[in-house]
Amino acid sequence: MRKLVLGLLLLLPNGFAAAQVELGEINGAKFRIDIPENWNGGLVMYCHGYNPSPQGFNDKPSEMLNVFLSQGYAVAQSGYAGGGWAVQEALVDTENLRRYFLKKHGPVKETYVTGHSMGGFLTMAMLETQPTVYDGGMPMCGPLAPSVYFLSRGAFDGLVLFHHFFPGVLPEPGEIPSTYVSNRETTAKVEAALQTNDRKAAMLRSVNAIKSNRDLAGVISFLTYLVKELTERAGGNPFDNRNVIYHHTDDDNAVNAAVKRYTGNPKAVEYLRTYYTPTGRLTQPMLAIHTSYDPLVPTWVPNLYQSIVDQAGTSGWFVQQYVKRDGHCTITPQEIAKGFAQLRQWKNEGVRPKAGDQASNP
Repeated sequence: MRKLVLGLLLLLPNGFAAAQVELGEINGAKFRIDIPENWNGGLVMYCHGYNPSPQGFNDKPSEMLNVFLSQGYAVAQSGYAGGGWAVQEALVDTENLRRYFLKKHGPVKETYVTGHSMGGFLTMAMLETQPTVYDGGMPMCGPLAPSVYFLSRGAFDGLVLFHHFFPGVLPEPGEIPSTYVSNRETTAKVEAALQTNDRKAAMLRSVNAIKSNRDLAGVISFLTYLVKELTERAGGNPFDNRNVIYHHTDDDNAVNAAVKRYTGNPKAVEYLRTYYTPTGRLTQPMLAIHTSYDPLVPTWVPNLYQSIVDQAGTSGWFVQQYVKRDGHCTITPQEIAKGFAQLRQWKNEGVRPKAGDQASNP
């Protein structure tokens, strides 16, 4: 494993629990390690969410990291060697970083994995595929479902219907140029189009489980970039809607007769299926936290994981909670701290957290 490691020891401001910060790089993936002064010998591997480019780090403290550091845990996070839907890279890079940590600091008493958004998806994947490595996992605002399913029936179908009702506003799903970016301009362009037809905009909001045109515009702008990036990454179109019956419109028959159909490239579909399709085979506790309204990862996506663990016979290892808040990943540090404390108690004392509203948990 090729390493380029730059270490630095920092004295951080009062109130931040880290005493040591190390920045470095392993096989093209930058990393950050924080170790608190009162380190209890435990480790948290943190997985970041979707980012168009590989993530870098600096020496600025993070309030979110302090949640784990203040409970005595070291935190290690990789920036991944690739950007976008970098599940393939993230699985390897996070494991390389974990092994580097153990080699440098010795064995740890317990290891947890957590992350936001795509990082929540990675948390699920790591807990399933590395059951002897992790003692528990806490995915936050993650799409806990097969990638082919939620990216096709969520992201891709959302774009297909948008282009059916508002043609010509953005590039079509199969014709997105490599130069496309999701920014304020594209979002404003989509929102302006939605404002021109309340009936069509309302149907799209219903189909996508989104409350406002502003939220819908931001999601459509981002999903256009996501579909472009996934098509490039997978080496072809990984989406197929030939067997889809669209609904929640005011004339489903007319929409299904007229909407454009796409055929997926088998190798591209397989790439998306490989990275990743959950099995539900849990052997360690997993506490998922979501917001009650998430325009980017609607609750029907993580809700699917319950049926997956039911089929695998491992539902006893899964609990899903929600916080009463709108937005994607708008989970506060206090709520993260509470969830992590409950996860630790579940693992170490066998006290299973209550599902549902996190606020109802003691």
